Amino acid sequence: MTRKLLPVVLILALFAVAGCSTEPGLAMAPVSMLPAYAQNAPVTVREAYQFAVANPDILAHQPCYCGCGTMGHDSNLACFVQEFQADDTIIFDNHAAGCGICVDIAQDVMRLMKQGASQGDIRAYVDAQYSPFGPSTDTPYPGA
Repeated sequence: MTRKLLPVVLILALFAVAGCSTEPGLAMAPVSMLPAYAQNAPVTVREAYQFAVANPDILAHQPCYCGCGTMGHDSNLACFVQEFQADDTIIFDNHAAGCGICVDIAQDVMRLMKQGASQGDIRAYVDAQYSPFGPSTDTPYPGA
């Protein structure tokens, strides 16, 4: 009987360990969905693109302070994604691949979400932390 239970216990242990590596509530798109430049980018850039694709509603309410509003960007999301098309095609923007401020904002949003911060608290943090760097995109507040 013990020999029969051992494989089951090992499988359950593997699932438990695998479950610890995934942050609850933090969706990430598969790397395969990203364009080559993002797939081959440093980890922080790649993760920011993965997060943007999986959480557009979150980054759409977070501004960017790198000056990209002059490029037509209206949120931090726009630094990563130009458009989500009706046929599920994603038109990416390569701007964030070369902009540390864009990536840092997305990484901060990810970190704060993992800590359980609300959308409003995250927005307040982003505004306070990044406003010295430049003008904000014209981004609606969460819940507005």
